[in-house]
Amino acid sequence: MDASAQHAAWRRGWVIGLLLMAVSGPAVAQDKAPVDHEQEYNACMTLTKTKPAEALASARAWEAHGGSQAARHCAAVAMIGLGRFDEAAASLDALAQDLDPAEVDLRVGVLGQAGQAWLLAADAEHAVAAQTAALALAPKNVELLIDRGISLVTLTRYWEALDDFNAALDLAPDRPDILIYRASAYRFLDSLDLARDDVDRALSLDPKNPDGLLERGILHRIAGEPEAARADWQQVVGLGAGTPAADIARDNLARLDGTKQ
Repeated sequence: MDASAQHAAWRRGWVIGLLLMAVSGPAVAQDKAPVDHEQEYNACMTLTKTKPAEALASARAWEAHGGSQAARHCAAVAMIGLGRFDEAAASLDALAQDLDPAEVDLRVGVLGQAGQAWLLAADAEHAVAAQTAALALAPKNVELLIDRGISLVTLTRYWEALDDFNAALDLAPDRPDILIYRASAYRFLDSLDLARDDVDRALSLDPKNPDGLLERGILHRIAGEPEAARADWQQVVGLGAGTPAADIARDNLARLDGTKQ
């Protein structure tokens, strides 16, 4: 896995937020009990976490009985759980377009999820488009700035990524994760002193941050300090077994030991 893909992987994961959508459309026929749409939404979203196939079927059935946008949102989230990232991202993009323009917060949330789904689908261009649309509505949203920065790193557009990370840090100056993302962007631009400054600052705020230790290990390796790199990566493996950071650290240790090409 190359460095930019490793970096993007840190923030990939479950992209679910319990975003309660406004529901429109008729209820079921009058001879049946009305649908409690809020209850349906909560139940459907809960199901996405453990049984996404059942959640998708439930969302489709609910949509046919007036679930409307809330049902579509749950269906898209279920598709993420099933690994159908392209379909989920396209569905979320379409849903954002269909929402009431006055529902700014909802549109921002759905566009942000669409961006994350596009990145999971390895389509960083579409991810940037969705994130840019969301930022047009919420230009000071720190999470969106971080997400777009990561998408831009994936596209090797490092200077633009730095702009987003800088803007995020202006709004949240003591966030270790943003410092680590910016450090990686600096590293890709061969600005190693600036990268090390950011990593050191991040680790001063959170000394056992696995991503910070992973990044510092990479900088040690580049500087020709293999034992220091080994120490950092061993810490990562110990701290976060089974996490993307630990997997990358284990892979780097194997390369350091010459057991993997």
